[in-house]
Amino acid sequence: MGHGFSNIRLILSIPSSFLRAGSRFHGTQQSERLVFDIQVEIKLVDMRESFLCGYFCIQGLTEDDDWGSTGIVDLQRWAEFSAFRPFRKLAGKGNLYIPNPAQRENIFMRWKEHFLIPNHRVQTISGASFEGFYYICFNQVRGTISGLYFHEKFQRLELRHVEDRGCFSAVEFR
Repeated sequence: MGHGFSNIRLILSIPSSFLRAGSRFHGTQQSERLVFDIQVEIKLVDMRESFLCGYFCIQGLTEDDDWGSTGIVDLQRWAEFSAFRPFRKLAGKGNLYIPNPAQRENIFMRWKEHFLIPNHRVQTISGASFEGFYYICFNQVRGTISGLYFHEKFQRLELRHVEDRGCFSAVEFR
């Protein structure tokens, strides 16, 4: 191609209208006695690298114990999502690989908090823990996120996509 323009496309593929950079979700996380307001904003989705990052904002953080997971615990947790049932037998036989996740109604993920914003140097905060992680079931059709915080079964996360009138994160002119 002439004029010094590259044929290489830089825009990452978007698996669904909900799972994309710029998508926002709002909902709640429920523990045994408390309900917390949650907001999530997706900043980057790279399906080829199985990578997603963004902001997870929780109002009223709570303490939690240290975490450690095993394959057995993972299966117990994933089994709590009805969408995982078709994969349960396969998962019990060893490593589970679900082909073409972007083409399926549900995508299963783990979300891990790494640091606090705006000060990433903060390692601990009174009354809060980000030692654990979330088991996530993302429904691409409905734009919903269900999650379980690892350690306590009663901590559930339920989020719905925040309507943005179809705005997408990137535009390409060719």
